Amino acid sequence: MTERRPRRSRRASTTMLLVLVVATMPAGSAFAQAGSPAIRGINGSWETYPPRAAGLGSGEAASIPGPAPIPDPPLKPEYLDEWEAERARIAELTSQGLPPVTSGMACLPEGMPGMMLGTFPMEVLETPGQVTIIQEAFTQVRRIYLNEDAPAPEDAEPRFAGHSAGRWQGDTLVVETVGVKDYVRFRNVPHSPNMRIVERIRLVGDQFMENQVTIEDPQYLTAPWTWTWMYRRWPGYKMQEYVCEDNRYFVDPKLGYQRLRVE
Repeated sequence: MTERRPRRSRRASTTMLLVLVVATMPAGSAFAQAGSPAIRGINGSWETYPPRAAGLGSGEAASIPGPAPIPDPPLKPEYLDEWEAERARIAELTSQGLPPVTSGMACLPEGMPGMMLGTFPMEVLETPGQVTIIQEAFTQVRRIYLNEDAPAPEDAEPRFAGHSAGRWQGDTLVVETVGVKDYVRFRNVPHSPNMRIVERIRLVGDQFMENQVTIEDPQYLTAPWTWTWMYRRWPGYKMQEYVCEDNRYFVDPKLGYQRLRVE
């Protein structure tokens, strides 16, 4: 008479296999990182707070004070006069209803740090080892690699958004960015290839996010230039496609402002 072995149930076999797979998976795998503490809740769509202009944003009323105005850059004297003269020229054009020349006129993205205060909302995506920021205006994408060091400025290929690396320090994401193209200028402030942008991003409650920005550039600045931006969560907002096509704006070489080519 043939001896019959006891049959193991399919469920028991599957459970044992799953235990063995999990036990042998590397700690950094996507499966092992489900529910990882690296996901800190800054996911989602955010609008600038308060809105940059009337009619923009979700339309919700202000509920907390906004940040202080951005101070003037601490430019060295040899650069300050030229910067102030250009600011005065732009203010005069604006007062006359004449649009000054901007990078947007040429369908170029704002780059860093200006993209963090875009006209339209931005989306933040947290994934293991990375935070991705998508600014709707010009469909700008920025990738912040976590627990890495930013490259040395001389090794960083110039980009609009630069090269960003970040680390969580408690509840604050500290990000360092280098390698921003020299013609990408925030508020028309010049900078050197060695400029560093340091951001300290944290939640303020559940509905707001704060971003303290500091620019360091000893070649042009006498001291670090620091300000704070704020954002409000916009639940349910779906990012829109932004394509700059059929661009008919040009710089008038004699008048020095934008004009629209009509054919």
